[in-house]
Amino acid sequence: MAEETKAPAQETPAQEVAPATAPVPEAAAEVVEKEATPEPEPEKTAEEEKEKAAVTESGSFKEESNKVEELPNPEKKALDEFKALVQEALNNHDFTAKPKEEEKKPAAAAAPVAEEQPKPEEDKKESEAAPEPTKEAPVSEEKKDAEAPPKAEEEKKEEVKETEKEIPPPPTEAPSAEPSVVVEKLEEKAATPAEVIKETIVEVAATEEPSTVEPKEEPKTEEVAPPPPPPVPEEVSIWGIPLLADERSDVILLKFLRARDFKVKDAFAMLKSVVAWRKQFKSDDLLEESELGHGLDKVVYMHGVDKEGHPICYNAFAEFQDKELYQSTFADKEKLNNFLRWRIQFMEKSIRNLDFTPEGINTFVQVIDLKNSPGLFFFKKEFRQATNRALQLLQDNYPEFVAKQVFINVPWWYPAYYKMINALFTTRTKSKFVFAGPSKCAETLFKYIAPEQVPVQYGGLSREGDYEFTTGDPATEDTIKPTSKHTIEFPVTEKCTLVWEARVIGWDVAYGSEFVPAAEGAYTIIVEKSRKIGPADETIISNSYKTDCAGKVVLTFDNQTSKRKKLLYRSKTKGSD
Repeated sequence: MAEETKAPAQETPAQEVAPATAPVPEAAAEVVEKEATPEPEPEKTAEEEKEKAAVTESGSFKEESNKVEELPNPEKKALDEFKALVQEALNNHDFTAKPKEEEKKPAAAAAPVAEEQPKPEEDKKESEAAPEPTKEAPVSEEKKDAEAPPKAEEEKKEEVKETEKEIPPPPTEAPSAEPSVVVEKLEEKAATPAEVIKETIVEVAATEEPSTVEPKEEPKTEEVAPPPPPPVPEEVSIWGIPLLADERSDVILLKFLRARDFKVKDAFAMLKSVVAWRKQFKSDDLLEESELGHGLDKVVYMHGVDKEGHPICYNAFAEFQDKELYQSTFADKEKLNNFLRWRIQFMEKSIRNLDFTPEGINTFVQVIDLKNSPGLFFFKKEFRQATNRALQLLQDNYPEFVAKQVFINVPWWYPAYYKMINALFTTRTKSKFVFAGPSKCAETLFKYIAPEQVPVQYGGLSREGDYEFTTGDPATEDTIKPTSKHTIEFPVTEKCTLVWEARVIGWDVAYGSEFVPAAEGAYTIIVEKSRKIGPADETIISNSYKTDCAGKVVLTFDNQTSKRKKLLYRSKTKGSD
């Protein structure tokens, strides 16, 4: 069974399955080596322009509904056919059947039996020649009986005399019956020995027939007994959800169908291959292991959700520039295998937090940071091999778990590189890709993720530690025009404390704050003097002001550059003690 299921997965290109929590460039690194000098395509100038635009524009992919009633009729029909195949496989225990290699052993043992099949024909020929001696046997017995007729006749006469003596005298009413009875008996006794033998044989057979028929009637009563119940269908679970148990199983089956363009047989083959791989790899057991992935928590990690509620997975492979971390992860085969096991473990844990109900969120948003990627992708052989293997495992065994894939810090050479690997991906997969250069990272992320959910290193307001604000406190986005001042006002009431924080993407502006009392004639109080803040000075400015009177806190941003600036801020009030 395992060999049958693996074949379709190899026939279908890997790109048909949306990459699951792994970056695309590593998957195509080998392609770069093989196709370092791609042939020019002069006739596709229009398509090349579109591809250039795709590097900066967002993808157009819209996630489909998992509600069965909302599916188009062809997709409903495909799902029903898929479920029927899965049910039949569960009834026949196909998912746990032994592989062909083990089944071949009894077949080989049965081969000699098949070769000896001509022997029954020889037996038939011998049996056809055998009846002659069997027919002669009764004839010889008759001859023996015929050789001694005088003795038999004498014995019969003596028996007749004895019977005459034993027979009582006949009644007077029917005197004529006596000679007829005696004559009949004499005639019966005078029968030929052969006839007597035949009669005795017939009588014996007649008497033996009931005894031979009776044991034949007993198995008939056993056949009437009800047949044994069919075997109970096996239970197969994937990602903690039993197949065909409830509506959550439909969501999983739809993932396989979409990964194979709703080709039912291909989707079924992929499902069987995934189930077999999970047993072999023991993916469920990885959830209990705690010794994997030391030092890799900054390489791949989950952080926040997007505006639609999808969990976000960040991939920052620039962390492998740390030589100690690189050696401890890829130094030998054992460490490389541990890296793969950790990667699958991370995926399994992340999937367990998804909601597989038709209305739930069951996909991720991927953010792949390509910062400092040239050295990693082209000169780190061990890294490239590891990421390629990880990507292959994720593509083959975790279909349709990516809602959108955002590449940030895309280097200058990436558009040409993307053209070269563009043919590897289907239209469906490419529609999930979003690319952003270093100057557009934050702005691109904010299209899909709220600023309070974006980590501080990528331009957002989310940071670890004990701070006044968390990801649950919404932020406001604003724009600072070139060569202009921009102010923000926070009204306050009596006896309260106002807390705020602000950030300008790229900074390079002057910032200051003051409190303006509501009472007429009151003096303005400077909270923070105006000062120039550069890109490397501070990421987030946070402060607070306690007041005993009503008024407002005013933040001033002076942008003297010719570039438009993105401003993020939020505030809240706390009661005074």
